[in-house]
Amino acid sequence: MFSIIKSFFLRKIINKKVLELNTDVPNEKIKMIGIIVDTTYFFDTEKLVSEIKSKNIPFKDIKVLSYNDKVKHKDSLTPLSYSIKDISINGEIKVIEVNDFLNYPFDLLISYFDEEKLPLLLAVSSSKAKFKVGFSKIDFKFNHFIIDSDTKEYINFISELFKYLKILNKIEA
Repeated sequence: MFSIIKSFFLRKIINKKVLELNTDVPNEKIKMIGIIVDTTYFFDTEKLVSEIKSKNIPFKDIKVLSYNDKVKHKDSLTPLSYSIKDISINGEIKVIEVNDFLNYPFDLLISYFDEEKLPLLLAVSSSKAKFKVGFSKIDFKFNHFIIDSDTKEYINFISELFKYLKILNKIEA
């Protein structure tokens, strides 16, 4: 019962945040990348980051925020991870490191999940990132740019992403 009430309030909070999202995309080069990953079903986060680094573009940093909805014990989470248990009924995330991640103005935020889960949508809509990219299976209003791919095909996703980032003049060719 509590989870139904929590979901109801989270949905209202997310819808309000989506209406406040900035649709202006600055024409700046990408230096800092943030990635939000649903590690419930995607386990190759290191390979995803390695694929980004293999493009030989000098990014200052790449940070990953993990979400897992099947966490049994809080100690199994890394500092940059969260679960539904870390979100209050009013939509506040209780983990300081996660809030720091969301408040950081990344040049690019990659929403690496293709299933609409309220905690993930809350994170994306709360993020202060300047340019957001995600999958086409997620409602387009959460991202500035979407790519039609599958999460298991991370090499294809990153290849398509970098192809369009070059076209949009977000990275050096």
